[in-house]
Amino acid sequence: MARGRGSHVVPLFGTAFWPISPSPCRRGRPRAGSRGPSVKHQPSDLTHADVRRIILGIMLAMFLGALDQTIVATALPTIGAEFGDFANLPWVVTSYLLAATVATPLYGKLSDIRGRRVMLLISVAVFSLASLACALAPNLLFLIIARAVQGLGGGGLISLAQTIIADVVAPRERPRYQAQIAAVFAAASILGPVMGGFFAQHLHWTLIFWINLPLGAAAYLMTDRTLRRLPRHDRRHDLDAPGAALMGLSALVLLLALNWGGVRLPWGSPEILGMLAASLVLGLLFVWRIRTVREPFISLDMLTDPVVGRAVPAAFAAAGTMVGLSIFVPLYFETVRGLSASQSGLALIPLMGGIVCGAVMSGRLLARLTHYKRPGMIGCASSALLLAAFALAPGSLPLPALVAGLAVVGVGIGTVLPMTTIAIQNAVTPHRMGTATGLMNFSRQLGGAMVVAVLGAVLLGFAGRTSGHDMEELARQAAPEALAGGFAYVFGTAALVLAMGFGFLVAMAERPLRSSVRAAAEEAAGIAE
Repeated sequence: MARGRGSHVVPLFGTAFWPISPSPCRRGRPRAGSRGPSVKHQPSDLTHADVRRIILGIMLAMFLGALDQTIVATALPTIGAEFGDFANLPWVVTSYLLAATVATPLYGKLSDIRGRRVMLLISVAVFSLASLACALAPNLLFLIIARAVQGLGGGGLISLAQTIIADVVAPRERPRYQAQIAAVFAAASILGPVMGGFFAQHLHWTLIFWINLPLGAAAYLMTDRTLRRLPRHDRRHDLDAPGAALMGLSALVLLLALNWGGVRLPWGSPEILGMLAASLVLGLLFVWRIRTVREPFISLDMLTDPVVGRAVPAAFAAAGTMVGLSIFVPLYFETVRGLSASQSGLALIPLMGGIVCGAVMSGRLLARLTHYKRPGMIGCASSALLLAAFALAPGSLPLPALVAGLAVVGVGIGTVLPMTTIAIQNAVTPHRMGTATGLMNFSRQLGGAMVVAVLGAVLLGFAGRTSGHDMEELARQAAPEALAGGFAYVFGTAALVLAMGFGFLVAMAERPLRSSVRAAAEEAAGIAE
């Protein structure tokens, strides 16, 4: 049974954290391109209990965002049957992903200007109100539009939560809580499909949206009061609206091309080629914009920073490979190895469990190692080599060995994700933390879409030359031998993507992790002066 690209989405693991009491921030004069602090940075009096309450509320917000990425997929057939429309059903997922991807960097930038608390509360409120609209949708078109609005809210949940954690917890100490944050995403990955299927089959599919209302209200109430006491790092900035529009439109057109290419339209069709060309032109205009405007949406020095400029593409490669494997490995098990849909889902657990274990292990090592990027480098290289080995004999490897190998691949990918997050946040000053974290999450979401599209094109190109023109037709018509040959190239391509990520990790500068929040604030004040 084939799986559509929009039917399975895996949340991307975020940062790690450890609660300590932050120290006072000093007020400094503005950097070039900013108009000075918008608020006076009062000394923070957060206690250990205060930080724990903040973290608990933030984890609930992260769970809210992660759960929505997994709970909808299993209810899609029921939704299609009720509205009598299966042709446009993938847009229930796609509209959310498009809106969330475009909104993510905007939330980060606005949090640097307006403050973390107000932007997180706006994100939770928009997400919750849109969930209500989804639950009350009278037809599929209304549901798709409401899901797009929900994505505009959901795009800030995980990114802003990571940024707030970085505001109150030192980079050196943050990894020690990796187990807790990994547990949030693991719980969402496991509970989401189960809850979605149970609600759709035994109760009603609208409950997958109704459940967001009490969760959203709890997240709002838990974070509102405690986030008022956050140390303030926001400054008066000019929001580069044209730059934001160029970046968002370039990503939106590219994602549409990647979603439609090889599914609705052939890759070589004028429509797809036109959208790819339009995305490229918009991207070049965005580059021109950031090189010429006084205060761009994303500054050029951030993009060329030896940490941020290398960690972002490394996270792109790791997250993209993770999402790509989560979609194509079950398809491989069903079509090449002859497993049922439920068996292929069980066989995917070692890969996803390995990612959680790798993230936890990497987080613990980050707190102890001076050369903290080495676990990520070793994990990325090991995963690439294993995927290359799978490419050599995709149809003849013993199933237990293959499943065990996928678990190791997952561990390797998992080591990269928290390391790149913490390295990026350690490399920027607090008043630019939101922009950097938003950029990182944007790259991860874009990486997932692009790698899935590339792997799909590879499989269709090498296994579907005499079979179907889309994934569903290919899975139905192609012989297992032809599919095995196609998956050899899929595994090989995934190995190449990770190899490129490894190259960026090698090139990434390794700055010492700050051991206190005071150090970050003082560094920001020193740069400002």
